[in-house]
Amino acid sequence: MAAHKVKTLIYSSTCATYGEPVKMPITEKTPQLPINPYGKAKKMAEDIIIDFSKTTDMAVMILRYFNDSRLKGQTIKQLMARIYNVGTGKGRSVKEFVEACKKATGVEIKVEYLGRRPGDYAEVFSDPSKVKQELNWTAQYTNLKKSLQIAWKWQKSHLNGYSHS
Repeated sequence: MAAHKVKTLIYSSTCATYGEPVKMPITEKTPQLPINPYGKAKKMAEDIIIDFSKTTDMAVMILRYFNDSRLKGQTIKQLMARIYNVGTGKGRSVKEFVEACKKATGVEIKVEYLGRRPGDYAEVFSDPSKVKQELNWTAQYTNLKKSLQIAWKWQKSHLNGYSHS
């Protein structure tokens, strides 16, 4: 990265690094005890990035996304080794998410709900107060149904995603 004069690293992490916390909502100070391979891999990458930041002048930021957040492209100041939970501060069940998807898409599908798999957490949601306080960022779309409708409308009009082809 030094050879290419990279001055800032923003790492997209996940709330899965927290595992199943005892207390909700999750803050950046909540102990990270991942319970599945995905969370463990992301936690390991975070640890490497934090160690790396201690030996360079590179500005490093780690964003831990929660499943119901939408971070839009915004200018983020150079900050040294900062970590932020990105979310709405509200939890959603799988059933709520599926029902909102059905309504947003107008597609009725049969769903069979099964029990949690090993490594799945029962509940997880963020405390976004630090990202609000330090970066003045809040989730624009906090209504699950409306945010899914917007995403579905965009997807239908951009079948190739961000590609220009």
